[in-house]
Amino acid sequence: MKTIDELLAAGVSGKRVFVRADLNVPLDGVTITDDGRIRAVLPTIKALAEAGAKVVVASHLGRPKGAPDPAFSLLPAAERLGELLGAPVAFAQDTVGPAAHDAVDGLQPGQVAVIENLRFNPGETSKDDAERDAFADQLAALADAYVGDGFGAVHRKHASVYDLPTKLPHYAGYLIATEVGVLKKLTEDVRRPYVVALGGAKVSDKLAVIDELLGKADRLLIGGGMAYTFLKAKGHEVGISLLQEDQIPVVTEYMERAEKNGVELVLPVDVLVSPEFPDLKTKAPANPTTVAADAIPADQEGLDIGPETRKLYASKLADAATVFWNGPMGVFEHPDYAEGTRAVAQALVESKGFTVVGGGDSAAAVRTLGFDENAFGHISTGGGASLEYLEGKTLPGLAALED
Repeated sequence: MKTIDELLAAGVSGKRVFVRADLNVPLDGVTITDDGRIRAVLPTIKALAEAGAKVVVASHLGRPKGAPDPAFSLLPAAERLGELLGAPVAFAQDTVGPAAHDAVDGLQPGQVAVIENLRFNPGETSKDDAERDAFADQLAALADAYVGDGFGAVHRKHASVYDLPTKLPHYAGYLIATEVGVLKKLTEDVRRPYVVALGGAKVSDKLAVIDELLGKADRLLIGGGMAYTFLKAKGHEVGISLLQEDQIPVVTEYMERAEKNGVELVLPVDVLVSPEFPDLKTKAPANPTTVAADAIPADQEGLDIGPETRKLYASKLADAATVFWNGPMGVFEHPDYAEGTRAVAQALVESKGFTVVGGGDSAAAVRTLGFDENAFGHISTGGGASLEYLEGKTLPGLAALED
C-alpha cells in the first residue's frame, strides 16, 4: 500500500488530488455536535495543500436515498473544515455535475474544495457493479490522483471507496495508515493481557467479533444493551430490557467456548433500572434504581451497569497491556446513565497499556463526557470498520489501495 508520503515526494504542485475523507459528522440541524472526524483528516489535507495540490475532498453524510436532501448536505462540514484550516474552502452543490467541475476548475494550487454528499448519487452505494463503475468514472474526471483517508467507510464497497482508486494513482492518507497500524497491534503480536470491552445496543452487531476474539483475547467485558441477552442466556430475568431472544443459543455457545478456551467473559453483577427510557432531549432526572443483575424486576429496563460492575470492570482493565473498547456501557447521553461508560473510559485513561477506543458511540462518549482525547492510545474514526477488521474480514477500501 503506497502512502501519501510517496505521492508528496513525487510532487503534487498544481495536480488535482481527490481525497476520500469521512466527514460523516453528527448534526443537530446544521450544527455539528462532534467534529472529530473532520479534525482527523486535517493532516492529510494540510500536507497536500501546503505542497501545492488542488485538493478535492469528498465524503458521504448520513443515509440519503440516492438523491439530494438538504438535511444531509455536507455544507456544514465544508464550513467547519475551512475554519479548522484557517482558509476558504469552496463548496460544490453537486457531486459530478457543473458545480463540481466549476469548483475544481477554479482551484489554485494549495486551495481546497468540498463536493456535495456522494450518496446524493445512487451510483455511490449501488450493488450493481456497472452503475458504481460509471459513477467512479465521473469522479475520476475531477482528479489526477486519489488519496483514501475515510477510514470510517473502508468496509463499504462503494464507488468512491472501492472503484475509484482503481482508476487513478492511489495512496493511503495519514489517517488510514495510522488506523491500520493500530489495528495490526490488536491482531498481530498482541501484548498481553489483552482485554476487550464491548457494549452498545445489539448483541447481533458484535457476534462476529466476539467469535473471533474468543480465540485471541484474554478477557471480554460485556456491557450495554447487549449484556441483557447474555444475562437471559444465564437464566436471569431481564424485565423489559433490550433483548435479542433469537441470539440466546449463539450467546450460550459463546459462553461455553469462552470457558473452554480459558477466556474470561465478564458480565454485569448489578445494573441501573427504570420503568421507562430517559428523555434524552430535556435530560430530565430519571431517578434509576440499582439492582443485582440477577434480580431485574419484570417491569423495569436495564439502562447502565451498576456501581459494583464499574469497580469490577475497572479492576479487570487495570492490568491490561492491550485494551480495545467498542460500545458504551449504558445510555451515556443521559447523565443518570453515563457513569458506567465513564468508568470504562477512566479505566482506559489510567491504564499503562496500549488503549484503543473503537470509534462510533465510544468515541462520541469520550468527547461528550469531557475526556482528553490524548489520554488514550488511539481513538478510531471507524467503529464498524474496526470491528470488521478485527473479525478478519477483507475491507474493500483497504484492498483497493493495495497494488
